[in-house]
Parts: sequence; structure tokens; C-alpha cells
Amino acid sequence: MDLGLADRVVLVTGATRGIGLATARAFAAEGARVALTYHEDREGADRLVAELGGSERALAVRYALDEPGSPEAAVADVARRWGGVDVLVANAYRRGPRRGPTVRFEDVPADQWRATLDDNLAGTVRTAQLVLGHMRAQGWGRVVLVSSHIATHGRRGQEVYGAAKAALHGLARSLSWEAGPDGVLVNTVAPGLTLTEGVLGALPPALREQERERTPTARLSEPDAVAAALVFLGSAANTNISGQLLHVDGGR
Repeated sequence: MDLGLADRVVLVTGATRGIGLATARAFAAEGARVALTYHEDREGADRLVAELGGSERALAVRYALDEPGSPEAAVADVARRWGGVDVLVANAYRRGPRRGPTVRFEDVPADQWRATLDDNLAGTVRTAQLVLGHMRAQGWGRVVLVSSHIATHGRRGQEVYGAAKAALHGLARSLSWEAGPDGVLVNTVAPGLTLTEGVLGALPPALREQERERTPTARLSEPDAVAAALVFLGSAANTNISGQLLHVDGGR
């Protein structure tokens, strides 16, 4: 299947590890030019640029969800190099501090939960605003927002993070109405527990096995499985899917 991504400009936020890294590689394999963002790991970003074909095919840009003006600077860097963003994969996130078992939800400080909302929602909203003009002008664009299974399944101690991730689907639903007539499709992908290096390092094998046994397919997703869904929704092969929430979680 031709995904129609040759020389399309794809911005993948949070691209130096996990799902973002797999997604950047997958888009590059389809011939796209990939702008990949990093927060602190500039060396890792530079290595990925080299892997994806060097400066003609990839661009590393710094992007920090908690810094005002960072989305503007990142999108401006891409526009200077390649004219604009054709596909946005908004994958960057900050989970924030986990609420301890003895701390009640009502005792979480306002500055803490507001930061979680800002980091995981406000930055994505602003980035979508910044790329939409180019997409509208050319009559084609794709926006894919990366949510989380916590948004729909919930998790104790992750109430505000789950709320921020759930809000991404609301954003996609309404933005699909706003931008659809101009050829821009907007969707959300909610990965389940995915075997990223972070999960492998933090979740003991016994707990991973428990999660696997609770999954209808009897296996947890690899990052490549999530990347495949993101690439399809962000491609020309997706001709009329918009405003949808796709779970990649083995049927959970």
C-alpha cells in the first residue's frame, strides 16, 4: 500500500525514545522528511538524524512542554527548513509526580495539578494551532494526538494526567469539524501498556506477566505496533477517518 508520505514533512514530538522513536523511524521508512523533537537528549536526537538519512531527511529541534514559546520555536525551525508541517504526531508528554498512596486527591497542590494539565494539554493545543495554517493553505494535513489508556481506563493517582489525556480526544473531535473541510484529518491514538524502555525498566517481569494475562491477545504492544497506527492515520492512505479514538492495547 502506498501511504503517500514521500517527502511529506512530519513533526514527531518526543521522538528520542519509546513510541516517538519508533514513529520517527516508521515515517522515515515511508520516505517522509522527519522533524524530531527532543527535550534534553540532544546527542540522542543527533544520532537519530544520522540514522534517518542526515540533514536532508531529518531535523532535530528542541521542544519543552513546560517552556513558553517552545512550540513556536520548534515549528518555526521546521518551517525555515522545509516550509511547513504536513503531519503532526503530538507524542510528547510529562506524567508529572505520582501521587503517593497516603496522599489524597484533594490534597494535591494546585500548582502541581495545573502543571500537569499545562504540560500535557496546553502545549499540544498550541502546537496544533501553529501547524494548522500550512495544512489549510495546501488543502491537506494530518494531526494525530497520542493519548493513553489511562484516559479511558483510569488509574489511581493519575487523575489529572488522565484528564489531560482524555481532553486530547475532545480536542480531536471538535478540531476534526473545524479543519475537515480544508482537507485536514485529526485523530487520537491511545496506547495501552507498551514495552518501551521506560516500562521495561520500571515494571518488574511478574507485573508485566500479569498485564499480559489480562490482555485478549495475550501479549503487550511493542512500540512499533503503536507507530504503525500513527503512521497510517497520518498518511494519505487515511482518506476519511477523522475525529476518532483508536486504542492500541491488544483488546483491553
